[in-house]
Amino acid sequence: MMKYLITGANRGLGLEFTRQLIARGDQVIAACRNPDKADELTQLADSSEHLEAVHALDITDPDSVAALAKSLENDNVDVLINNAGRLSRGGSPNDFDFDEIQGDFAINAIGTLRVIEAAMPALRRGKGKKIVNISSKMGSIGDNSGGGSYAYRMSKAALNIATRSLAIDLRPEGFIAFVVHPGWVQTDMGGPNGLITPETSISNLIERIDKADMNDSGQFIEWNGNRIPW
Repeated sequence: MMKYLITGANRGLGLEFTRQLIARGDQVIAACRNPDKADELTQLADSSEHLEAVHALDITDPDSVAALAKSLENDNVDVLINNAGRLSRGGSPNDFDFDEIQGDFAINAIGTLRVIEAAMPALRRGKGKKIVNISSKMGSIGDNSGGGSYAYRMSKAALNIATRSLAIDLRPEGFIAFVVHPGWVQTDMGGPNGLITPETSISNLIERIDKADMNDSGQFIEWNGNRIPW
């Protein structure tokens, strides 16, 4: 049995991660911006002892992240899944939306690093020592054939390079850090035209996480196990 910390756990991929992990007997600490509005997550917490806690967390707010760190002071975490994210377009070359671009960076890149910093003591006490950052093919420079989506692409590319550095810097401590692309999934963010269901995406990602070793650290991995170019 492993213990997971999952951000953005109130809906979509984060909720499905939580659902599948507690169903197989793992322990989960869930975090989301507004737990009071997270009805499905609350139902899971009420029905399963494997969902240890649901924390209010705004990953752009240093005080909120500090409160999470405080709650983990005497705890351990085996696997951190940074799922909280935001998708904005960011305008066009004739009219960039810099507020959208900054907003995506604040969540997808900087906010994720805030959570990692807060969770590091608990991760060091854990036995899994895995950091999994949910990224996207849209953050791949080598795979970008469609252009556009400046806010999302730039922020996810920033997350990718940060994860690569984490893998290098934390390797001496035995940590495995990597980014995953969940696929185009039928969620609120992915929309109804997504190619795969949350159930399929997450069951495959859990398999990737379970099997991940040092050969996977610092890599960009698709839900089906394929490698994605940076």
